[in-house]
Amino acid sequence: MTVALLTETPLAPPAELGPYRRPDYEALPDEPRCELIFGRIYVSPSPSPLHQATLFALAEVLARAAREGGGLQFVAPLDTFLADHSVVQPDLLYISAARRAILQERVEGAPDLLVEVLSPGTVRRDRGEKLVLYAQSGVREYWIVDPQARQIEFLVNEGGRFVVAMPVGGEYRSQALPEVRLDLAALWREVDRGLGVA
Repeated sequence: MTVALLTETPLAPPAELGPYRRPDYEALPDEPRCELIFGRIYVSPSPSPLHQATLFALAEVLARAAREGGGLQFVAPLDTFLADHSVVQPDLLYISAARRAILQERVEGAPDLLVEVLSPGTVRRDRGEKLVLYAQSGVREYWIVDPQARQIEFLVNEGGRFVVAMPVGGEYRSQALPEVRLDLAALWREVDRGLGVA
């Protein structure tokens, strides 16, 4: 089988589904790392040190929340099946205690929280197709993290579309997941430590 692998995300999400489905994705080799989004297969580039330091700092925050609330957190790569036409490997995902049943051999359904750390090669996909896919799939929260700008967009799903939630006093507290709290200044200090800056 020949598969068209996309390395560039279109400027706007395509209006129609692409030709590929879950069985096509499952037939792919493990390398290079790919995702299936609305029926199209994308190659994921390897992350930078800044991306990794940010990801690991956030993973520790969600690991603490998981210990507190009985949930689960995972770091990419981990296949997350959202639809027959979409299998993603979010940078970080969190599943609440109430939804642990979606964890099987892979993740079968929408996690409560998905986090994507922006990279130059994935920014359009993370802000475009994935944003639409995650909202439609019932992901409760989606965090888009820009490590260069040191900014995080906290998006909360309201009826199939995301709205912005704001941190208060330098801390973000999830309304849907009370165990999830993020001190923004502490996060970026931890990122600096991970890079050997502090």
